[in-house]
Amino acid sequence: MKKSLKAFSLLMAAGMLVLSGCGQEKSSGSSSEGNEKKQQYTIGITQFVEHPSLDAATEGFKKALEDEGFKEGDNVKFDFQNAQADMNNTQTIANNFVGDKVDMIFANATPSAVSALNATKDIPILFTSVTDPVGAGLVESFDQPGDNITGTTDNHPEGTAKTIDFMIDEAGVKIIGIIYNSGEQNSEVQVKQVKDLAEPKGAKIVEASVSTSAEVKQAADSLVGRVDAIYIPTDNTVVSALESVISVADSKKIPLFVGELDSMKRGAIAASGFNYFDLGYQTGKMAAEILKGNKKPSEIPVELPGSLKLVINKKAAEAQGLEVKEEWADFAEFHEE
Repeated sequence: MKKSLKAFSLLMAAGMLVLSGCGQEKSSGSSSEGNEKKQQYTIGITQFVEHPSLDAATEGFKKALEDEGFKEGDNVKFDFQNAQADMNNTQTIANNFVGDKVDMIFANATPSAVSALNATKDIPILFTSVTDPVGAGLVESFDQPGDNITGTTDNHPEGTAKTIDFMIDEAGVKIIGIIYNSGEQNSEVQVKQVKDLAEPKGAKIVEASVSTSAEVKQAADSLVGRVDAIYIPTDNTVVSALESVISVADSKKIPLFVGELDSMKRGAIAASGFNYFDLGYQTGKMAAEILKGNKKPSEIPVELPGSLKLVINKKAAEAQGLEVKEEWADFAEFHEE
């Protein structure tokens, strides 16, 4: 009887060892599976204001990352924050991203990019929709950006020139009204460009500055009877309230010209530009190189937008009293939606 009990005890002990070994093996397997999980990235998106061009750039940025293997909900999370055209909000958003230790910041528009760089010199920053990255203090030069920042500019050297030449040479404009926010550095640069282009041709510039989108309608009204046409640069404050300018242009038969194609489609006569989705896509490709560890921001030059095209909105021209000439098709495209 004693021998049987002893044998039974030995058998139980051996069984416990086997079970213990199985448990250890399972635990080891779980640890291995954990090590094989994909690395997760968090990208903070700070956008100065929501309007079609900036929205398109953000979507292009996300699409490029997805095409490069960084898919939202899989291995990347986007924390989108809209500053509502408030300069103070841009700094708060940037500071919060730094506090949250995001892996990268995508800054859409100049104020957002400046605030991001003020907040961190360590987290990689990719900017887009920035008119003058050097003048804004974001980079030292296009070829030699800062240690943690690079991106794309929406200021093609020939873009503004093509639109202003068309206004003066083809539409016969002699007095150009410009509505812009003097607090946006990118707009100050473009107003100077317009003056440098228009004044040698004998055209006069009349400025109407605003501080908020709520002032845009009043600024447009102030130009009635004083100008032959209105030009809106890629000013985020004004573009976010563009419909108020369009209503004045339509009702008072004042030709309206703009700095980018999305605003042209909304109801302006013409713009020389490019697709902001494509610009954001360019920026996303740059971001992927950094996330993959192939390059540092300092090793990626700031890029210009792709090819330009002058596009004329026939419906807007009719609404604003400008006769469309068919010969314009020789150097421009017609938008007829």
